Amino acid sequence: MPAYRLLHHGDIINVSFEFFPPRTEQMEEILWETVDRLAPLQPHFISVTYGAGGSTQERTARTLERILKETELSVAAHLTCVGATCAEVDQVARGFSALGIRRFVALRGDPVNGRGDVYRPTPGGYANAVELVAGLKAIDSDFDITVSAYPEKHPESPSFAMDIDLLRRKIDNGATRAITQAFFDNDLYERYMEKLHAAKIDIPVLAGILPIHNFRHVSRFCSRSRTHIPNWLAYRFEGLDKDPKTHSLISGIVAAEQVLDLVERGVKDFHFYTLNHADLAYTICHLMGIRPKK
Repeated sequence: MPAYRLLHHGDIINVSFEFFPPRTEQMEEILWETVDRLAPLQPHFISVTYGAGGSTQERTARTLERILKETELSVAAHLTCVGATCAEVDQVARGFSALGIRRFVALRGDPVNGRGDVYRPTPGGYANAVELVAGLKAIDSDFDITVSAYPEKHPESPSFAMDIDLLRRKIDNGATRAITQAFFDNDLYERYMEKLHAAKIDIPVLAGILPIHNFRHVSRFCSRSRTHIPNWLAYRFEGLDKDPKTHSLISGIVAAEQVLDLVERGVKDFHFYTLNHADLAYTICHLMGIRPKK
């Protein structure tokens, strides 16, 4: 397992990166530039997303297969419950396994009509990620399974207690780590981790970091997912819609401040939602002392 030492701190830091399958040839070129840029950092693993109902299944499989063939990266495939029966999801998992995939990110997924709609399990399908984890373990008990965690509570959940109970059930069924939804308020994350520790949940919980490549887009995403954007953060990007150079500089500063503050609080596991862009993730890793081996 690759591990790194933060300069001047001596802490071991692990990072992972998330990509999505490209929709066009141009986007494919951007993805591979991103993979080439980040691969020398030797992440703990990288993951590739998977659309609801298998809408990106073929592109996800092609992306995973190429990464496996052309790099030495450890790869995780996303799987969701939405829009597919248990048998269909199992078939996809077996197909990924045949490619050499041993890691999975098991997610319930958003409702068919997007966030804000009411989630309804697919008839004959896994009802939620708890069942999906169990289904994957039934296929192969050696699968390494990562699940989601929510520092601000899942938007559909009535309470943190229910959220934490669901996480515990995923762990009981075989999940070995969790990745948080992206957050921008480190105090909220710290309070969430305190809740998990009080509940005696001690699996690694990777801090999900979303570098802000486009503040307007991120704001829309956060509105749908009910992710809190602090006023001070919105103020930093105010007036930069038509100033991409300054926006990019501010993005780097904001992301670096967030991650380095988390490191000071003792966080050692980070997962970067790259959106298939390498520069900000690479810069932050450099600041943490994670650099290509010479």
